[in-house]
Amino acid sequence: MDSTTIQTEITKKKERLELYLAREATMLQGGVQSYGIGSRNLTRYNTDLAQIRAAIKELENEIKALEAKLNGTAVRKAVGIIPRDL
Repeated sequence: MDSTTIQTEITKKKERLELYLAREATMLQGGVQSYGIGSRNLTRYNTDLAQIRAAIKELENEIKALEAKLNGTAVRKAVGIIPRDL
């Protein structure tokens, strides 16, 4: 990938991240549906908060990876583990 393609991908992912953050804020401020039948009540979000938070985390990781690729650095680091018998 060349730098302009990477830069456009970063821009698109940042826009999506802003939308997800706005949706999360809306949900936390009252995007809740409540139902009541007799003595039973049910309260739920319009969309799953866990899915939105997972998407936010995934987008943040993808943005970091693309920015690292643009800068020419590695995102992940190789680590070796040596088992020892004590």
